[in-house]
Amino acid sequence: MKDGVNGVALGVFIFFFLAVTVMGFLAARWRKADNEHSLDEWGLGGRSFGTWVTWFLLGGDLYTAYTFVAVPAAIYAAGAAGFFAVPYTILVYPLIFTFLPRLWSVSHRHGYVTTSDFVRGRFGSKGLSLAVALTGILATMPYIALQLVGIQAVLDVMGVGGGENTNWFVKDLPLLIAFGVLAAYTYSSGLRAPALIAFVKDALIYIVIAVAIIYIPIKLGGFDDVFAKAGDAFSQVNPATGKPRGALVPPEAGQWTYATLALGSALALFMYPHSITATLSSRSREVIRRNTTILPLYSLMLGLLALLGFMAIAAGVKVTNGQLAIPQLFEDMFPDWFAGVAFAAIGIGALVPAAIMSIAAANLFTRNIYKDFIRPDATPKQEAQVSKVVSLLVKVGALVFVLTMDKTVAINFQLLGGIWILQTFPALVGGLFTRWFHRWALLAGWAVGMVYGTLAAYGVPSPTNLTQKHFGGSAKEIPGIGEIGYIGLTAFVLNVVVTVVLTFVLKAVKAPEGLDETRPEDYTADAGDAGVQVELPPATAGAGH
Repeated sequence: MKDGVNGVALGVFIFFFLAVTVMGFLAARWRKADNEHSLDEWGLGGRSFGTWVTWFLLGGDLYTAYTFVAVPAAIYAAGAAGFFAVPYTILVYPLIFTFLPRLWSVSHRHGYVTTSDFVRGRFGSKGLSLAVALTGILATMPYIALQLVGIQAVLDVMGVGGGENTNWFVKDLPLLIAFGVLAAYTYSSGLRAPALIAFVKDALIYIVIAVAIIYIPIKLGGFDDVFAKAGDAFSQVNPATGKPRGALVPPEAGQWTYATLALGSALALFMYPHSITATLSSRSREVIRRNTTILPLYSLMLGLLALLGFMAIAAGVKVTNGQLAIPQLFEDMFPDWFAGVAFAAIGIGALVPAAIMSIAAANLFTRNIYKDFIRPDATPKQEAQVSKVVSLLVKVGALVFVLTMDKTVAINFQLLGGIWILQTFPALVGGLFTRWFHRWALLAGWAVGMVYGTLAAYGVPSPTNLTQKHFGGSAKEIPGIGEIGYIGLTAFVLNVVVTVVLTFVLKAVKAPEGLDETRPEDYTADAGDAGVQVELPPATAGAGH
C-alpha cells in the first residue's frame, strides 16, 4: 500500500462522484410526472422505464460494489469455491423468466408496489404480508451496509481518512459525506436517481474490467503465470486451520456446498425487495421478458471480474482485510489516473444499489406496515412522504452498522439475510402460479424456515477466525444426508414440506382461506390492456387459478 493519499486517484474519484451527484439531483426532473406525490412516482419511477433503462437499473441493482469487491476477494482468500456466484447468476435468469412477467402483470393491474402487496391481495392475509415485509427489510439492511463497506474499502486504499489511530470522526468523514450525498438525492429524486446514475456506473465497470482482464495479466507474465502462482499460494497450509488455503478447482468434499449455495442463491436473488422494485418500475411485460434474455451479459462480466482474485495473488497483494485485495490490486497495477477510474466504478457501484435498496425497504414499511396497520386511510402523498423519511432512516441504520461493527459481522449478516429472504419464495412464487397453498400453512412454513435457518447459522463458527463462534458462515451438515450444504436451501426445503403438509390439514378441516382479489387474466395482462386497478367485490373474490 502506498504511503499517504493518492492525490491523482482521489481527484479522479471526486470528479466522477461529483458528476453522479449532479445527475442524482437532476434526475428529479427526468420524466417528471404531473403528480409526483405517490409511491408509483417516487418509489417506482412512474413505472415508465423501457428496456435499456431497466437493464441498467437491474444491472446496477444486482451487480453491486459488494459484488465488485467480495467475489474476487472470496477467490483471493479460498480459490475456486468463490466462483459459485457465476453459475447462480446463470441459473437465475431462466427461473425469473417464468415468474417475473406474471408478477409485473398482476402488480400493474392492481397497483401493487411491493411483493407484500401481492401476497396480501392473493391470500387475503395481512399477517403473511407482514411476515414477507419484515423479512425483506431485515434482509436488506446488511446489504445496504455492505455497499458502504465497499466505499470504505476504496477510501482506505486511497489513503483518505488517516490511519487506525486517527480520530474516528476524521477517519470516517469521507464516508459520512458520501452517505449524506446519497441520502439527499435519493430523498429528492427517488428511483429516478439510481436509474440515471446506473448508466455511468455500468459503463465504468465494463471499461475497468475490459482493461483489467487484458492489462494486468500482461504485466504479470500472462494467464499461465497467474494460475501457476495462484495454485502455489493455495497449496500452502493455513496455520489457523491446518488445511490448504484453497484450490484452483473445488475439492470433492466441497461440491455439495458449492452446488447448494449456487442453487439457493439463485432462488433467493429476486426475492430481495430491491430486485422487485427495479422490475416493477418497467413500463411493460415485454420489457421484463427482454431483460431476462440480455441480463446474462452481466454474468460474463462477473466471470471475468472473479479472475481478479487470482491476479491479486499473482501480483503479491498482501492485505489483512480481504475486502481490500482488489482495490489494492488496482492501485498497485494501474497508473494513478486509471486507478481513480476503477475506484470510482466501485464507489458509484455502491451508490446505485444502496439507493434502490433503501427505497425498496421504505416502500415495504410504508405500504405493508404503516398503511396496513398504522394509518389505513393514508393518502398517496402521505405514503410518499413516509417512504422518503423511512429511506433516510434505513440508510442511517446501515451507516451505524458499518461504523460500529467489524466488517466481517456485516458480511455474516448479509449471508444470514440470504437465508431469510429465501423463505419468502413459497408465498411469492407459489402464489403467482397457484392459490392451492393455505395462507396459514405458508406462514407456518415461513416461521419454520426462519427459525431453523437462524439457529443453524448461529451454530457455525468462522473457518478462519477462531474467536468467532457464531454466524461464521452459511453452510452446515444437511440433516439426513450428511453432506455440507447451504443452510438457506435446507431451511427452504423444510419450509416447503411444512407448507404442503399443513395445507392438506387445513383444507381437510375447512379452515378459512381468505379472499383472493386477483383473477387469472391479471397474470398475463400487459400495459395496453391492464386498464384501471381492479377491485373485486366479495362475491367474485377468491376465484383464483
